[in-house]
Amino acid sequence: MITIKSFDGGEFDAYLAMPASGYGPGIVVLQEIFGVNSQMRSIADWYAAHGFVAVCPDLFWRIERGVQLTDKGDDWNKAVEYYLKVDEAKAVEDAAAALEFLRHHSSCSGRAGAVGFCMGGNLAYLLSVRFKPDCAVGYYGVSIEKTLDEAKNLTSPLLLHIAERDKFCPPEAQAQIHAALDSNPLVTIYDYAGLDHAFGRPGGEHYDAAAAELANLRSLEFFVSHLAGAGLATAQQILSTRWDDHVKYEFATRNTDDTLETMVADSYVNHVPVMTGGVGHEELREFYSKRFIPQMPPDTAMTPVSRTVGVDRIVDEMVFEFTHTSKMDWMLPGVEPTGKHVKVALVVIVHFRDGKLAHEHIYWDQASVLAQLGLIDSQKLPVAGVESAEKVLNPRLPSNELMDRMT
Repeated sequence: MITIKSFDGGEFDAYLAMPASGYGPGIVVLQEIFGVNSQMRSIADWYAAHGFVAVCPDLFWRIERGVQLTDKGDDWNKAVEYYLKVDEAKAVEDAAAALEFLRHHSSCSGRAGAVGFCMGGNLAYLLSVRFKPDCAVGYYGVSIEKTLDEAKNLTSPLLLHIAERDKFCPPEAQAQIHAALDSNPLVTIYDYAGLDHAFGRPGGEHYDAAAAELANLRSLEFFVSHLAGAGLATAQQILSTRWDDHVKYEFATRNTDDTLETMVADSYVNHVPVMTGGVGHEELREFYSKRFIPQMPPDTAMTPVSRTVGVDRIVDEMVFEFTHTSKMDWMLPGVEPTGKHVKVALVVIVHFRDGKLAHEHIYWDQASVLAQLGLIDSQKLPVAGVESAEKVLNPRLPSNELMDRMT
């Protein structure tokens, strides 16, 4: 927790979450009516894990400091009471003070936006039209329709998530918001059909995991686009370097401890075609030290094809090849060495959290591997052998030969 000075001379608390890199653009997380509770702090942590300096200010401090409520039982009634007592104009000013705090923080790039939920969704809109954050996002904001006359003051990008069945933003309010903002090129509005207020609050009555994930990814892409700039390139380079180190420890230095050091404690690995790998450091230590690293053929080689780096994941496309001179339980469980050479296209999707690997999904064509080892007859089945990997490396090789042969 930190302290921020208000514009009128007071001080209020805020929760600060830092990215693993120690530097990035800023995001002000604007609370629901339940205070800076564990849910709000987890949202700040989520943005920090994606490379942002996030701060969640206590916007109830003028009524009572340190309010932390749930959305259950009597807490709900208490939360509504606090909401009805809030001085909206002062809450917007306090949000702006948090914004200024971030912009001048030594760990912030100088660019900063805001994201708000419920009451905070409205405050994110008001912050946009009154104090010019670099961008802002509002989730199911309450009462936005009451101040649409201020939309003419909007000078930075604004994203709104609206739930179709939100009783706190009923159809007539939604229609007013669309009528006032749809034609503004700075505004993006996503409507979520069939969903109710707070569909993005885990554990809430109307929580919808799929819609929440979609909205969160849309928000993340929005912030990356409008805030990250050169900082994103730096963050992407950090992820790329961390992934390269991980691969080096697996295949070059072959060191289990160094490999695990690049991964979060609850990370997991899933070799999708054969479901080998493990969950958590204990399982992965066993897997890497006994089934993966020592069973890698000495001539193993990887030819890079493409790499896509996002804000929290890498997609690596390569051609993986080896001579099957040793047991390979991780790829060919129960198959004795055949001495045959294999070349197969392989894709790895790596997700990062807090600057370390959180999980790996590894995909390859197991039928192609088995065909090259002579374990299945590719002449009688609609599968390709080494040809599929060779075409990845050279797209000009003929297409449709398998289709022509099988017909």
